[in-house]
Amino acid sequence: MSEEKKVGLFTLEWFRPLWRRVIVIAVIALWCGWEWLFNHDQFWGLATAAMLAYGIWTFFINFETELEKAGNGKPKD
Repeated sequence: MSEEKKVGLFTLEWFRPLWRRVIVIAVIALWCGWEWLFNHDQFWGLATAAMLAYGIWTFFINFETELEKAGNGKPKD
């Protein structure tokens, strides 16, 4: 049996350019700041902070490793 790896959402070829990943993280950071500074909503503040931490881990720390595991983000024919 051949073992095919499924391409994940965060290892799509669309996320390869750094500027796209930076924009996604910037939007989440702005949302997080909005929730903490203006809305004072602890639930959404914590939720967006968790999204921000996960996004930084996924897009900047672990991105290249996961992309190599997924076969450079290209679906197999």
